[in-house]
Amino acid sequence: MHPTVRACLAALFLLLAAGCAARPATRTDPRDPWERMNRATYAFNDKFDKAIFRPVARGYRAAVPHVVQTGIRNAFDNADTTIIMVNDLLQGQFTPFVHDTSRLLVNTVIGVGGLFDPATAMGIEKGDRDFGQTLGKWGVGSGPYLVLPFLGPSDIRDTFGRAADTYSTPRTYISNTYWNYGSWALEKVDWRSRVLDSDRLLDGAFDPYAFLRNAYLQNRQFKVRGANSQSEEDEEQKMLEESGIDSGSQTPQPQAPPPAPAPQQPAPEQPPPK
Repeated sequence: MHPTVRACLAALFLLLAAGCAARPATRTDPRDPWERMNRATYAFNDKFDKAIFRPVARGYRAAVPHVVQTGIRNAFDNADTTIIMVNDLLQGQFTPFVHDTSRLLVNTVIGVGGLFDPATAMGIEKGDRDFGQTLGKWGVGSGPYLVLPFLGPSDIRDTFGRAADTYSTPRTYISNTYWNYGSWALEKVDWRSRVLDSDRLLDGAFDPYAFLRNAYLQNRQFKVRGANSQSEEDEEQKMLEESGIDSGSQTPQPQAPPPAPAPQQPAPEQPPPK
């Protein structure tokens, strides 16, 4: 089983068991009913990050040449393009599916197995879809916010989505255990090195836990509903305007009666011709 699947399922089981045993804390945010448990997990993750994960990521950034880091990043992103392609199809997005398929072929063939990214230079940008987003598009609710040990912020829907996505990447089907765990660890270190510059923003927040929670939930909500909801609102507003309905009250507005025609002035009498 892929390391991500093991980590997600084990963390979910332990956290659900702990959530059943712990007393509920004061609920200040309805999206986070397990806040007490989540804050404890966040505190553990934060200590692990500052003691081990962050220093390793800094060493990786300092020791590994930038061009090598870029190649590693490109190779992982290229291999995981199949995750985006599968979710393109599951969401009925056929044009993006062709777009992402083209990107995979270009970067695999011309980009030497994905080490280089000629597709971006050709204007074929990377897509961004995952199974958690697909479940949201299908109407599955996000469920409570959940902080996973080592893996960070998530929710119930995205936890299962993250586990399901591992079966859409060819890296999962490599039988070499050392490669699976080694590549997984390398990918996480590389990802952590990408976000090192944001540490000051998070560390300087008044409540880093709440800051990270809100940022994560807002980002996921936008990915699931943001663009579509905006277009739907625009279309609804257009229909309301055409039907003479105010979007604020959603009730028909009475039309003002047309102004009464001005009384016609009699034409001045013409003097008789001489």
